[in-house]
Formats: sequence, structure tokens, C-alpha cells
Amino acid sequence: MNLKTLSAAAAVLALAGLAGSSTAGAAVPGTVSGNGGNRIGTLRVNGDAYVKEGGLSATWVKESGNIKQVALSGDRIGVLTGDGVAWVKEGGLSATWVKEATDVKQIALSGKRIGVLKDNGEAYVKEGGLGATWVKESDKVKELELSGNRIGVVTGDGVAWVKEAGLSASWVRESDNAIGIDLAGNRIGVLVGNGVVWVKEGSLSASWVREADDVVQLELSGNRIGVLKDSGDVYVKEGGLGASWVHEYTHAIQIALSGNRIGVLKGDGDARVKEGGLSATWVLEAGDVTELALS
Repeated sequence: MNLKTLSAAAAVLALAGLAGSSTAGAAVPGTVSGNGGNRIGTLRVNGDAYVKEGGLSATWVKESGNIKQVALSGDRIGVLTGDGVAWVKEGGLSATWVKEATDVKQIALSGKRIGVLKDNGEAYVKEGGLGATWVKESDKVKELELSGNRIGVVTGDGVAWVKEAGLSASWVRESDNAIGIDLAGNRIGVLVGNGVVWVKEGSLSASWVREADDVVQLELSGNRIGVLKDSGDVYVKEGGLGASWVHEYTHAIQIALSGNRIGVLKGDGDARVKEGGLSATWVLEAGDVTELALS
């Protein structure tokens, strides 16, 4: 394991919420970036999950306690409790929780799809209502990502796979030596073990474009790409894959994107979000945060 891999592993641990002393175990890093929604979710040091809806100064609503992962998509909120139970609610922030699965280490949401990664490495996805039937997607999975009609996984051997269309579509092998995958629209991004980020746009067999080096986290949303460098610097680009990078923040441990929103989490637990152009003003959202998610 080289230094880049060690740095990436350290960032993954930070994103998993290990700073939250009340959480039992750690969640696999899940989707924290959204597709242009107006919800912001935070996981606090004490394991409480809060979500706000509307403007950046909206009021926080406590959703649940003893949480180790929060995921947002549209009007759905998903949480993973410390004992490995995945819950999802649909509608308002005070809607009723529905128990989705047990023995879970990661939850993912996108539109009407819900995905869970089990402790044993099995990945399942359901489509439709909260009570829809689970479909087993793959074995030996270490990360699961959903976006629209695409499903992405990274398997234990470091291979990134993506399928498109129905839940039973065929997998396409996308990359080797992957330690992370992200999906947004018709874009696929992978972070490989040496800290290099590659992104492709279009079909599953499109050509890869090398985007950045020394990266520990990659996030995609719409036509924006965001990276967190191992130095703690955050960069975002907007437009084509060859657009110029804009330096957004320093001393960050997490980044999240959604539409025209950018979120960052600092090592001291302060979560900030900006809305609008890449040079918009940051707004302090909350302190004592261990994970930030945007819808």
C-alpha cells in the first residue's frame, strides 16, 4: 500500500463518521452528493442525524439518533443505524420511517431506487415504493453507487463495474485498481489507488479523461466535478471534462456537490455550504459534524 492509498484510506475513515464516538462501527462511504435538491443532511458527533429543507438558512430537523450514515435523494431520506439497520422515509422531513434491511454497512438512494450493501459484501437494489422487492446485484462489493438508471460497484479486488437500465442488466467492467466510484447523469468517475481521478461522459464504453492527481475523494453532480486533495484543498470544475479547476477551500476532510451547491466539512467539525457560482460565499451550516450530505 503506497502513500496515496494510505491517504485515501484515512479520508475514507473520516467520511465514515468515525469521529462520532456514539456510533457503533463505521459505514462504508456512501453517496454524499445529490442531483440539485434543496436538502442538506448532517451527521453529528453524538450520532444524531439532522436534515434541513429549503434555503441555506433553513431550520434543522432532527431525524434520528444512533446513526452512522445519512443519504438524501429527492423527497427520500435514508439512514443507517449503529446496529446496521437501514431505514428510509419518503415525503416531508417528519414522515414515518420504513425499515428496509438489516446487517447493512452502506445505504444509497437515487430517485425511486434504494441500494444496500450488506456486511457480507452482497449488494441489493430495489426500485419503486419503499416496500418493493430487493434484487441481488453483486457479491464481494466494497462500495455501491446509484444514479438514475445506473448502478456502480467496486468489488473487493478493486474492479469498478457499472450497469445501465433495469436492475438485471449486464455489468460492464470500467476500471481496475479502483478505490472509489461516483456516478452522475451520464458521467462515471473513478478514483484509483495512486490518487488519480478519471472521468468519462456518455456511454459505458466512453473514453476516460484524466482529471486530477493526489486525490482522496471524488464527487460528481450534473456538469460539476469536485475533488478533495490529500493536502485538504478542495477544487471544483464546471462544464466539460476539460474545464479549468477552481480552488474552493482549504483544510477540508470532505466535499459534497448538488446542482449549484457545494459543501465542505472541516476537520474541526464545521460544515459549510455555498449556493450559486463557484465563487459564491460560504455559509456555516452546523458544527460538530462528522458527515455532510446534499440531495
